Amino acid sequence: MISMNCSIMHLAIIILAAGKSKRLGSPKQLLQYKGKGLLQNSVEAALNTNIKPVIVITGSNASLIEKELINYPVKQVFNENWEDGMASSIVCGLAYAEKIIPDLDSVMFLACDQPFVDGNLLNNLIEKQKTTGAPITACIYEEVIGIPAIFHKSIFPELKKLQGDSGAKKIIMHHADSTVTLSFQQGIIDIDTMIDYKSLLKAISN
Repeated sequence: MISMNCSIMHLAIIILAAGKSKRLGSPKQLLQYKGKGLLQNSVEAALNTNIKPVIVITGSNASLIEKELINYPVKQVFNENWEDGMASSIVCGLAYAEKIIPDLDSVMFLACDQPFVDGNLLNNLIEKQKTTGAPITACIYEEVIGIPAIFHKSIFPELKKLQGDSGAKKIIMHHADSTVTLSFQQGIIDIDTMIDYKSLLKAISN
């Protein structure tokens, strides 16, 4: 069990937005929700914290996605290995964060397809980590523990070894005894298919 006394001073937020959205058939990052793209929603949530930098990892359809972010003060990083799966974006984002922040001691990962992520949630997650000192602070929804999540630098070596389509979830499960969770019931809603998207639009129109 890793120490539960992990203080953080230098946190970076990394938004994973490199996927091809195969099951959807079009870039999920650009799907409109409440007048903005799903990726823009995640970016605005991140910018509504006091954390800098906010790093966006792009890959598939990068040129289209970069245009959506032109007016946001974020660092855009192209993941040349995006086709290898989500793990490559985690590794890419962490490497970039370490490069530009020499004393980096933690990272927060979030996706671009959870429409109910907002600044309040992310600020509460940060506060949860600070009050508990947990090496991993993650969200829990319907008994699933996942992102958004904060990882202390003591977890970095494991993040760097991820491969393929594996996200950070298996690392969270491996360190279940050292993970503190924040309830985020709407986190179970993510957009992978057109059916998911239509259900989201129907819900907000009612």
